[in-house]
Amino acid sequence: MPAARRFPGSHFLRNLIQGRSLIYQLVRRDFRQRYVGSIAGWLWGLIHPLVLIGIYTLVFAYALRVPVPEGAVTDNYPLFLFAGMLPWLLFSETLQRSTPALVDYSNLIKKTVFPAEIVPLTVFLSTLLGHLLAMALMLAAVAVWLHQFSLAALALPLVVLLLGMLSLGLAWIAAGLHVYLRDTAQVVAVVLMAWFWLTPIFLFEEHFQGKLRIVLEINPLTYAVRAYRDTLLGNRLPHASDLLILAAFAVAAFVAGGLFFRYTKRGFADVL
Repeated sequence: MPAARRFPGSHFLRNLIQGRSLIYQLVRRDFRQRYVGSIAGWLWGLIHPLVLIGIYTLVFAYALRVPVPEGAVTDNYPLFLFAGMLPWLLFSETLQRSTPALVDYSNLIKKTVFPAEIVPLTVFLSTLLGHLLAMALMLAAVAVWLHQFSLAALALPLVVLLLGMLSLGLAWIAAGLHVYLRDTAQVVAVVLMAWFWLTPIFLFEEHFQGKLRIVLEINPLTYAVRAYRDTLLGNRLPHASDLLILAAFAVAAFVAGGLFFRYTKRGFADVL
């Protein structure tokens, strides 16, 4: 009898599942090494975004006097900014740190049967730990500052899952390319810089008029930022259309990234 055909990518996904204990160890190692020798330790994961929010609030809210748009979920500029920054920081840090990560693990990839696809995943999960700390701080700030607690925030794990699939798919592509083209990390840094300003965090959606509106609509981070602001500040669930569009981008990136990584990893040992 002919052998049963496997679902495309099943072996790739099985490597991720079977390597869960290794993933756990690598996540612990990565999270600890990021703050090794630091006095503040993991608190830097909170200090960094808070400093960014403080600087941007000073520049945009007080120096340039940019108001929160009418009809927004809140008129509190720092919290509005913080809610928009949260998904961006998770996405950008995952992508930027994952791009050169395979080179850092080159000894393991060359000498052992090492599932290289788990490296970007461990970067994402390590980054997610800091993200959860920042999210807890955000919830506390909303409770103290706005005197509210949104039960809609319980929907955030779904948004984080979709954002993680998007981040991981693009991270697989960037990491796979970087093995062969070492300029990839620099290209990713430039792309993220432009992508940041094309995401409605500081430049609100009202600023994207005419043809620029298309840029807003094809940007998957637009829908993640909306979902975070709706759930954390608006006390409402994300719009179904936003979740569906984000899910479409996430699944497409995850599948494309997985397939790309699967075919490029065959030559990693020779190039690394």
